[in-house]
Amino acid sequence: MTDQPEGQRQDTDGADQRLASVVDLGTYRQAVDPLPVTFHRRELDAILWIYGRMVGEGEWRDYAIDHLRDKAVFSVFKRSGEYPLYRIEKNPKLAAKQGAFSVTGTDGRILKRGHDLKAVLKVFDKGLKAID
Repeated sequence: MTDQPEGQRQDTDGADQRLASVVDLGTYRQAVDPLPVTFHRRELDAILWIYGRMVGEGEWRDYAIDHLRDKAVFSVFKRSGEYPLYRIEKNPKLAAKQGAFSVTGTDGRILKRGHDLKAVLKVFDKGLKAID
């Protein structure tokens, strides 16, 4: 037992030095838990424009957006309880190599990949149809 009230620390040799350092909270949070990759507004506008067109044609009915640590994914569904028909992915780690954007089919094949999202989304202009 000590004579100090609870919650107070005893002074030790190196404790004052560690407590005196100032840490930027934003830098600390990014080091511990980095921010997820997200779609920017213009990217999401382009994706939702294609989505709206395909919903109007009766091809697509539902979507999901996932913001993960390494990539952002926009998944498109024919019915809400199934596997996605297509996944539109943004992976910044591939931006300098193959392009950050890609469209992946149900079977996992990459249908189109590139640096420009609008060019990648042109894969849907060719009349891809889901097979029931």
